[in-house]
Order: sequence, then structure tokens, then C-alpha cells
Amino acid sequence: MGAMRSQVPAEPLLEGSAVDATPDSSPEPALPAADPFLSAGGYDLEALAGHWAATAARAPITAEAMRGADARAQRQGISGAWLMEQAGTAVAAAARALLVTTERGGGNLVLVLAGPGNNGGDGSVAARHLARAGTRVVVVLVGSEARPSTPDALANWERLADEPLVERIHAATPRDVNMLLNGLERAALVVDALLGTGVAGPLREPIRSAVDLIARARAAGVPVLAVDTPTAVDLTSGAASDPVVRADVTITFHRPKEGLRTRVGGALAGRVLVAPIGIPGAADPA
Repeated sequence: MGAMRSQVPAEPLLEGSAVDATPDSSPEPALPAADPFLSAGGYDLEALAGHWAATAARAPITAEAMRGADARAQRQGISGAWLMEQAGTAVAAAARALLVTTERGGGNLVLVLAGPGNNGGDGSVAARHLARAGTRVVVVLVGSEARPSTPDALANWERLADEPLVERIHAATPRDVNMLLNGLERAALVVDALLGTGVAGPLREPIRSAVDLIARARAAGVPVLAVDTPTAVDLTSGAASDPVVRADVTITFHRPKEGLRTRVGGALAGRVLVAPIGIPGAADPA
């Protein structure tokens, strides 16, 4: 990652603790894709945080350890596509809760900025679930290639072609990204699904321009939901490149992340939700 920013950006649009980890008396929730609480809808961020409190109360993990747990889970027979479905369903739930909390769900569209890798694949899954719940979604694939770079992300991007409430756009250049500025302030929500745990070094175009676009949206009062981590925030150290996404809510998976508990990382992440995605204990010996 690049050098840590010397100053933390403006305060989040939403109030709340850095990580919602107060356990409730209910049992650990079902996995997102089979969770009746999530499919019912109508919950706000407080309710969703309480629902996932047991997951948020787990010990934090580094980005490297999380990648290891994911890889071991797949070696044990859990498919990457299945994990992506769980994660993307959780992202959609967080988006719906944020729309309820901010009272911005009344017909305006959700803009998903998806990178070429698996973080973008999570965004595509979320877009599918949001659309099937009646929300209009624009998904922008931000990258030089017209197709996502991983098999699971590609499969979920292609599935969106069958969703009538989803519009897909490819933004290959900074100019393509800047075309999205028209009417940006009318979006109900922006989802940052650009880059996740694998980020290293300075941001390249067109991702860099997409991060600037997110900053403009937030300055116009549009809430920002980050997937796994705000783009350009290191999940282990919390260090941030410039530019960096400042989120109102970040949804991360399986366990809290060390970097989002640091002063800078936590300030950039906003309110942090931690969703279960089905990585077994045998794949992640804490």
C-alpha cells in the first residue's frame, strides 16, 4: 500500500460504533443465502448488527490469515462460488439495511462499482439480490478488460444479463468513469466493490477515477457501502493510499479485520458489520 494519509477525512454520515460486536441472546444466524431474517427485509442497520453480533464478536484476523482460511475452506470442498454467493447476499442485506436507515430506498437506483476480481463478484451477487427485491441497480465493471478476471466473478457478472432491473456498464477508462457523474447525486446508495484483500501499491486507472467518483458521491450526500474494506485501505495495517474510499458502512466477512480496528482504518470504514459466510472452523484454527 502507499503511505498512510496524514489526515482522516470528514466524519461519517451515520453514527455508530466502529465495529458492532455486542452479542445478543439469539443463536448464531443462518448463513446469508439461507437466512429467513435477511430475505424478509425491513430491517435497519441496528437490527442487522444485532443479528450478526456473534460473528462481529469473533477475534480479529489479518488479510493474509483471511486469504489462508478462504483457500483452506476451498481445499476442504467448499466452492469459491458458494462463498461468493454468501458474501454477496450479505452485501445486499447491508445495502437494504442502509437504505432503510437513511430512508433513501424510495425508487432511486443503487450504483455498484465493481472491480475485475472477486470483490467485484460479491458486488454482482449483491446486485442480483437487490434487483430481485425490487431495487433498480446499475453495475459498473471498472477495469481495462470487458470481462471480470476470475471465473466466479465472471459467472455472476454474466448472470446479471437476465435481470431486468439491472443495467451493466463497462468503464475501461477515466473518461468512462466520469460519464457516471451525470445525476450521481440522485443515487440512493453507492457500493464500493472495487478492490478487497488483495490490494497492494498505488491505485491504477480506471480504479483511481472510480475512487474519486465515490468521494464526489459522498460529498453530495449519497451514502457509501464498502465491500470487505474501503478501496485502498489495508485490511491488516489500516494504512491507506491516496485517494482512498471513505465509507459510511463497511461489510466484512467471517471475522473482524485487524486493519479496520486501527484509528485510520476504522475512521475510513465507518460502521463495520461482520457477516458469516460459512468458512468452517477447521479452515480457520484461531
